[in-house]
Amino acid sequence: MSNTGVNKWPILNYETLKDTIANVHMWTQMIGKIRLVQTPWINHSWHVTLYISATGLTTGSIPYHDGTFQIDLDFISHQLHITTSTGKTCHFKLGAFTVASFYDQLFNSLQTVGINVEISAIPNEVDPAIPFRENNQPATYNAGVMNNYWQALVKINNVFTEFRAGFSGKCSPVHLFWGAFDLAVTRFSGRTAPKHPGGAPNIPLEVMQEAYSHEVSSCGFWPGSDQFPQPAFYSYCYPTPGDFGSQKVSPPEAFYDTTMGEFFLTYDVVQQAANPEKTLLQFMQSTYDAAARTGNWNSNLQCDFSDLKNS
Repeated sequence: MSNTGVNKWPILNYETLKDTIANVHMWTQMIGKIRLVQTPWINHSWHVTLYISATGLTTGSIPYHDGTFQIDLDFISHQLHITTSTGKTCHFKLGAFTVASFYDQLFNSLQTVGINVEISAIPNEVDPAIPFRENNQPATYNAGVMNNYWQALVKINNVFTEFRAGFSGKCSPVHLFWGAFDLAVTRFSGRTAPKHPGGAPNIPLEVMQEAYSHEVSSCGFWPGSDQFPQPAFYSYCYPTPGDFGSQKVSPPEAFYDTTMGEFFLTYDVVQQAANPEKTLLQFMQSTYDAAARTGNWNSNLQCDFSDLKNS
């Protein structure tokens, strides 16, 4: 499914992706909600996210009683793995399950290894929000398509991690928010922000306001939608200065969407570039510069730790 050549980024096509991604999106919502209820609240909902792993997506360690457990979606062997600190494990094969069927298999597997959790079994940030147990709509899981998408996430994760390293101020991990199924990294100015007005579907206002309690500049990657049928990188800031969207950014294919209030760069532009990593870093850096310049951020927050790597 991916391009020839070890350094090439895989080709992504929304029409090919969308059905498998829609299904996996619901799986990650269930898994993320398990992490949410078992983990102490960390600012800006950082305790709910998933991470890119060497095989797919992972929760990382989740507290439970006097130990931990971990849930992994493996997009190489196409299995879900549950691992506990007591030595108990369980797994099942991924496939074209309905959302309701996956929900039953997931929670039955958790009980098998001695984990009993309850979640709010309704998806967030989607509309309509069909309860997991009631969603018996036909579902798709194309293993090759999902592996290809995950390979793209691996490439993107590495660039996001490099970008994150160039900032000495408060900065989020590089993590996947299962609400909108986007990989993101966020920088903070250190100043508080006006209360966020909310607006995301099926997410409490107080959660949105806590997430945006401080000034941010955020970059991310998103698989697209029927309204915007292209995988794309985005960059926004909150609050948004009036002249943010008029700033010059790179590469030249990047554009500002006045409706969304964000800069965008389609994945195709990066994938087809002579140096995809450099092209993506240009987008991330130039849009951050636009936010910092128009928002009057402290210029000393950028840093270079490269000399320490060889010390």
